[in-house]
Amino acid sequence: MPNAAQNQAADFRSYYDLETYLFDTVSPRFAKEGTLDAFDFFCIAIWKANRAKSKVAKRLLARHSDLDAAVRDLVRMIAAAPSPRDKLQVLMTEWGFLLPMASAILTVLYPNDFTVYDFRVCDALGDFHSLTNRIQFQSIWEGYERYVAAVREKAPAELSLRDKDRWLWGRSFQIELLQDIADEFARTKPEVKTEV
Repeated sequence: MPNAAQNQAADFRSYYDLETYLFDTVSPRFAKEGTLDAFDFFCIAIWKANRAKSKVAKRLLARHSDLDAAVRDLVRMIAAAPSPRDKLQVLMTEWGFLLPMASAILTVLYPNDFTVYDFRVCDALGDFHSLTNRIQFQSIWEGYERYVAAVREKAPAELSLRDKDRWLWGRSFQIELLQDIADEFARTKPEVKTEV
């Protein structure tokens, strides 16, 4: 937990764009130090799915009495895992994370090897939506490997893996919004007024 002097020196604007904070600060710090604290870990969880932060905390506290110790243990296990497959297995099999959150955590820690499993990217790829329905880890891993290969293949070649993910996400966003505008947002239900 930061002390008062650290709070006064902090530029709180760095948290406004959480993705930039994660990839410009947290990812390089992890590459250098090989560890994370609970604050940075929960920044990843919030970036992926803010609504899930309490579930993530519950999952960690089921194994440790405090969040910092749990995060240190989890990150130590990930770092010790010898391969990308093993790193994902630590998160999913040993800690119970689902693929979207597990892939987000690993994307921040290892941005050249992992990309976020996300429905928008699945939409842009036209595939992989059912990957979260798989139960056996080996099947999930094989599908995720194909997903990463498709992300690498379907976005412009000169982009990094992280930027390929962003490009595909943005493509899906644009297509959906243009369609909503063309449909005049017809998929939304009109407000029903009741007389009193």
